[in-house]
Amino acid sequence: PSEKEEEPGQGTLLVLYSRLVLDRPLVTLLVVSLVLALFGSFARDFRLDASADSLVLETDRDLRYYRSIRARYGSDDYLVLTYTPHAELFTPQVLDDLRRLRNSLLQIERVESVVSILDVPLIDSPRVTLDDLQDQVRTLESPDSDIGLARTEFLTSPLYSNLLLSPDARTTALQVFFRSDETYNALLKRRDTLREQELERELSPEEKREIEAVSTEFKEYKETLMDRESADIAAVRSIMDRHRAHAEMHLGGVPMIVSDMIDFIRHDLLIFGVGVMLFLVTMLATVFRSLRWVILPMLCCFSAVLIMFGYLGLVQWRVTVVSSNFTSLLLIITLSLTVHLVVRYHELHAERPGADQRALVLETMRSKALPSLYTALTTIVAFASLLVSEIRPVIDFGWMMAIGVSVSFLLSFVLFPSGLMLFKPKSFIPRRDLTGALTRSFARLIETHGNLTLWFFFVIAVLSSIGISRLTVENRFIDHFHKTTEIYQGMELIDRQLGGTTPLDVILDADPAFYAERAQEQEDNPFADDPWDDSADEAGLSGTSYWYKTYRLEQVRQVHDYLDQLPESGKVLSMATTFTLMQQLNKDRPLDNFALAIIYKKLPAEIEASLFRPFMSEDGNQLRFALRVFESDPSLQRNQLIAKIRRDLVEHLDLSEEQVHLSGMFVLYNNVLRSLYRSQVLTIGAVFFAIMMMFMILFRSLRLAVIAIIPNLVAAGSVLGVMGWLNIPLDIMTITIAAITIGIAVDDTIHYVHRFTLEIDRDGDSFGAIRRSHASVGRAMYYTSIIVIIGFSILALSNFKPTIYFGLFTGLAMAVAMIANLTLLALLLQRFGKWSRQTGSDLRGPKRDLRKSAG
Repeated sequence: PSEKEEEPGQGTLLVLYSRLVLDRPLVTLLVVSLVLALFGSFARDFRLDASADSLVLETDRDLRYYRSIRARYGSDDYLVLTYTPHAELFTPQVLDDLRRLRNSLLQIERVESVVSILDVPLIDSPRVTLDDLQDQVRTLESPDSDIGLARTEFLTSPLYSNLLLSPDARTTALQVFFRSDETYNALLKRRDTLREQELERELSPEEKREIEAVSTEFKEYKETLMDRESADIAAVRSIMDRHRAHAEMHLGGVPMIVSDMIDFIRHDLLIFGVGVMLFLVTMLATVFRSLRWVILPMLCCFSAVLIMFGYLGLVQWRVTVVSSNFTSLLLIITLSLTVHLVVRYHELHAERPGADQRALVLETMRSKALPSLYTALTTIVAFASLLVSEIRPVIDFGWMMAIGVSVSFLLSFVLFPSGLMLFKPKSFIPRRDLTGALTRSFARLIETHGNLTLWFFFVIAVLSSIGISRLTVENRFIDHFHKTTEIYQGMELIDRQLGGTTPLDVILDADPAFYAERAQEQEDNPFADDPWDDSADEAGLSGTSYWYKTYRLEQVRQVHDYLDQLPESGKVLSMATTFTLMQQLNKDRPLDNFALAIIYKKLPAEIEASLFRPFMSEDGNQLRFALRVFESDPSLQRNQLIAKIRRDLVEHLDLSEEQVHLSGMFVLYNNVLRSLYRSQVLTIGAVFFAIMMMFMILFRSLRLAVIAIIPNLVAAGSVLGVMGWLNIPLDIMTITIAAITIGIAVDDTIHYVHRFTLEIDRDGDSFGAIRRSHASVGRAMYYTSIIVIIGFSILALSNFKPTIYFGLFTGLAMAVAMIANLTLLALLLQRFGKWSRQTGSDLRGPKRDLRKSAG
């Protein structure tokens, strides 16, 4: 086509690009270097986040309720240290070592208290009365305590058994509580309040400035607090190391998991980055055997990662376990873009060996500008589809990669060509054309066995559909980690020996009719507001509350017993536990309202803190049943368990639906799992719709758009189908595979369709166009696919199993995509495409002679 066929403005843009980038390569490289230095200065502010808040739903209503329950009854963010001595536990030597361990933990600045078998009140070692407790609270360290009776009490106590002592009396637990940070809580509460108001109405300019300021302050303070927590965890582990000669110990609890997860993320970033970089260097050196084809692509890769590290540090955007693989993804995508440029440059040099470097580089960039732009845009759209998810880490991952791919595209068309201008033209002659032989074999396959190829992919599609129907979202948090990790070992031991790990709170409110009756009584009683009327004080809490009454005891015990008999439940603590102990203090006599009131008033503060505050509100109108679930139970079905508890309490235990609430990390994690199906459907639907629209614009043909999307559907569907057949559930990592696969795989689709239309425009021979396309762009597709497949396989080195699955299954999907593009796509183009010269020219844009480009 002549110059007149150029699209409006394209010649002007090409001339401007040539003058700014190619004619001044040193100036361009200097500007890029300054940009890298700027962003590099902010890279030191790059931070990681693995807190529980980073793994919950952004708009989860249960999250607000969970925080209110934590504020009322105490936080579940404490450490659990298991202690299994080599000798008998209840011996003076072992107890002395346990005492030194506890005292050392108390020396840590932020540790508020340590609860162990040495510290908790004993009421049956020997038996004490309520009057005795007012004089002295006996513990295991009290001189008059009987060690043998104490051992029996710890094994049989409804409060301590399976909580502080294992059933075999060999393992005990120490609970390490940190001081509550009031500044953190206040900032969190204010930020969340403003966020909720923002969802309900338009904020005023002052409120918008306030929410921005509070969010920034909270983020900075949280960063400081996380650093303190990591230092505290390290201090705890250092103390544990000094006692390992006497006992086997493991550490558990949310703070430890958060700290170790950050270490996992840091490890993954390092290993993935270094591993992928080494692999890419090796791959480039092996394929192209020239230093320039190693330096330039890797320079683009390194620059893209450095800019993103700096940008994330600049805007204080923390990387979570979900987005921790953005480094390797960005390296792979950047190299994929540059490899297509390298292969095109070699093609042009082989066609025009006498052309100068400027002409070769300009024509390379011109001919690849449109397909590279659309491949970048489709990849950006694929990652942007993750924004429709309700899971905050997935949303952040989508934003990070969308921005990162934009940076990669700009560097590929600025840094790569300006650097290439510093070199002289050099021919590339492969020693053995293994890649060409492979791609040609695919061309022969579809030419000789076209129908068999279509049937093969039809069977793959059917099997994939069946596999997808078998997909589940139910997975155990413990299975996310290798058995050699502290997280797995600690959770398994606590699960098996100390009553379960995952907290589930069952909250019972007063019957709504109770409040209506109270209001009516207040209205009918003329002395309700009389300050001299002390009848309510005489009755005490049992006279004013809903639950703290004798006739409610049986219902409380029924709820407790019901929860305790569930196969999934471990330790259950509630006011039923308190009532049992109170009856012992009442000399085993039945409790009446008067006894309840007297005992509540006479209990020492430390006893009240252990027996009342964790399980009942101050007004006695709300109860908390603290249940811990066996996380290691392979048959655990979270959603079914939550529904069963709620249903049974209403239908069989005479409670109304308004009274029953379930909370805790068990519920929040279940909500995340439940959202995975919705997120998977939304992200796949969003990415396919967006890419179909882009294909329509790019190819200017609905037929071509449909043909181009089919191989990507096969690739995404096959990997989800394999997961279904292997019974591997979806998680917060694997739900991104389909969208990412489509986003990256369509790159090769666009490049192939673009080249195919150019080739068929020569002579109208579809099989000839396929053979020529396989021999040219097919090479680049093979190189980039191998880079992506092996690059993602490096993620198998992670300690986090969802990351391993993400890497392996994305690599599998890319392998299927490569084969589908080289076989199914080409066959569909040959059989169902309606080709004309106009169709080709619509896609390829103007084609210019190298001599004209040089001039």
